[in-house]
Amino acid sequence: QLQLVESGGGLVQPGGSLRLSCAASGFTLDYFAIGWFRQAPGNEREGVSCISSSGGSSNYADSAKGRFTISRDNAKNTVYLQMNSLKPEDTAVYYCAAAGYGSGYVCYLRENDYDYWGQGTQVTVSS
Repeated sequence: QLQLVESGGGLVQPGGSLRLSCAASGFTLDYFAIGWFRQAPGNEREGVSCISSSGGSSNYADSAKGRFTISRDNAKNTVYLQMNSLKPEDTAVYYCAAAGYGSGYVCYLRENDYDYWGQGTQVTVSS
């Protein structure tokens, strides 16, 4: 069974850091771009960051630029999202998703591109 599992969420104070992990089971992530999306209560889901299957390209939402860093370790079949300088407005459920682009050097923050989704992990930024 193809599955993505997120972990690393939790409660953190403003200005703190968290590292989210997205682990795959049942398939290898080597040929997939991975995106991180989030959904806050009452809001639509939005793209946060993505990384190409090769790891050579990445994209960030404006809200994440300079604070979040996406990386991947294909040997561990895992993608990470390092989140620093967290703000209360970062509070959301964070989802990872996998997209099979034809190139190893592209990724886009378009939900419809992504075929496989995890169940999400809650991130709460509050004092």
